[in-house]
Amino acid sequence: MKRLIGFVLFIGLFSCSKDKDLVVPGSVNPNPDADVAVQDFMWKAMNFWYFWQEDVPDLADDRFPNNQEGRDAYTAFLESEEDPGVFFDDKLLFIEDRFSFYNEDYRELTNALAGISRSNGLEFGLVSVLNTNEVFGYVRYVVAGSDAASKDIQRGELFYGVNGQTLTRDNYVNLLFGENATYTLNMADLVNDVLVPNDKEVTLTKEEALAENPIHIAKTFEINGISIGYLMYNQFTNEYDDQLYDALEGLSAAGITELVLDLRYNPGGSVNTTRLLGSMIYDTNTDNLFLRRRYNKKIQEDLSSSQLEVYFTDKLNGRDIESLNLNTLYVLTSATSASASELLINSLTPYMEVVIIGEVTRGKNEFSTTLVDDRENSYLYTPSRVNRINPEVQWAIQPLLGRNENADGFFDYTSGLVPDIALKEDLSDLGALGDQNEPLLARAIQEITSSTGKRDFTVKYPAELLTSSKMFTPLKDRMIDDLHY
Repeated sequence: MKRLIGFVLFIGLFSCSKDKDLVVPGSVNPNPDADVAVQDFMWKAMNFWYFWQEDVPDLADDRFPNNQEGRDAYTAFLESEEDPGVFFDDKLLFIEDRFSFYNEDYRELTNALAGISRSNGLEFGLVSVLNTNEVFGYVRYVVAGSDAASKDIQRGELFYGVNGQTLTRDNYVNLLFGENATYTLNMADLVNDVLVPNDKEVTLTKEEALAENPIHIAKTFEINGISIGYLMYNQFTNEYDDQLYDALEGLSAAGITELVLDLRYNPGGSVNTTRLLGSMIYDTNTDNLFLRRRYNKKIQEDLSSSQLEVYFTDKLNGRDIESLNLNTLYVLTSATSASASELLINSLTPYMEVVIIGEVTRGKNEFSTTLVDDRENSYLYTPSRVNRINPEVQWAIQPLLGRNENADGFFDYTSGLVPDIALKEDLSDLGALGDQNEPLLARAIQEITSSTGKRDFTVKYPAELLTSSKMFTPLKDRMIDDLHY
């Protein structure tokens, strides 16, 4: 049966102007007695939406003809892997795909987009111990109102073990990100280039629904007669768009003429929030292109320019946006600055000078959306239709749907965006976030004020990141296309 995509129902991809209708092609169904409902949903959703659909032979439109022979072959293919997760990873993904993923419960994904996750509130990075299999952690920041916020632990502290076990590449996932709700960190100090255990222990407990306000710090500095705004923003979370508006409005009211946007711990999130923030920073001219989408060939050819192009906006939830109208933006980055963070930088670059200070970013230039087994809605997750999701299939997949290019047509940053001023975090001198002497912020201030002071930015113990706590959340380094019109 052919199913038209309802543009009003699709919250993320298309404008309300129905220049053309996309049609989900009919396809063969498995034999009715086969226990492959999840795999069937995954294949059909990926066959239509996946960016690399043409590059995966098993996703070809003519792979399984719509007759009994094709049905038998399709059923056998779906049954070839009993575990739907393994089926998704091994049978459906293009070899160059680093970011598509799945979840057994769609609610976890949708909660993650709202900034809700199971966490104790400690955000940390993990670093390998040189020439060993061991790893250790360093505290990046603590989420306000979390269990960690009530404990004696703060930014810059180091830990080498969990529950008395030394962390290694083989056990850190289970010890830190496993099912255990409570664990005890064994702390350490850096002494003469050596990690030395101390007697301190910190016990932390994960909460089932911890909501993190991504606006970690918003403040201003008056330095050498220049009013500088600083915003540390840790995830593009659409549930906090109004708070983001208030934070930028506060900086504007303070009369800032320069802005340092700290995205070093921001793994991405909402595309719509990215557009909103870009409009607040640069301009609200709705004739200026913010991004242009690229889908797989069969979708791209069926969409008009108005359905592929996204412009700056002058409204946020009915409120008029008063842009800062800046000519230059200073962005602090790390290796975990990803997806929507990179999208903001790339989309603003054609219009203003963007000075990147920090590390090469993650290199995530594809966007995705949440797909569920709601076939009448073309597999698109829509909150008002949760009662229409197949009750036998609660799985969700988050495949890459396409890439976003900026107004200049540039989108090729899969190797990451290279900083204009390279500076890694120093494990021996992380500094206090929001303090003007914190090294990365201090370097931005130096660039803004053209200071010729003798501040030394030599990094003694660079944080060579193995991974971070944010990479173990459902949202992690995702760019979620959720644009509203």
